[in-house]
Amino acid sequence: QVQLVESGGGLVQPGGSLRLSCAASGSIFSIYAMGWYRQGLGKQRELVATFANGAGTNYADSVKGRFTISRDNAKNTVYLQMNSLKPEDTAVYYCTLKGATSRRPYESDYWGQGTQVTVSS
Repeated sequence: QVQLVESGGGLVQPGGSLRLSCAASGSIFSIYAMGWYRQGLGKQRELVATFANGAGTNYADSVKGRFTISRDNAKNTVYLQMNSLKPEDTAVYYCTLKGATSRRPYESDYWGQGTQVTVSS
């Protein structure tokens, strides 16, 4: 089983910054990609940023230049540095991992529980 534990969400004023973290644990033997999605109230879940082996980083157009994704492979952790936050960034942010485990020795998707980010004055 894979556990993804997110942290770093909260309330921030427009123009402010937050840093999200997601630590993966469990019987993981290969990680192909890690990333972040978000879902605003009444909206569909959307990609924010991903960091894939061999493919590098990918960002939603709405966050390019403001958000930065990074990975610490030794810690199986992915980060999302969010700067110049806007009210429209308000959403639940979900960590995701694409990888193989001892129980599922093939590429599978795993999701965290989500962390709330609220941008408001």
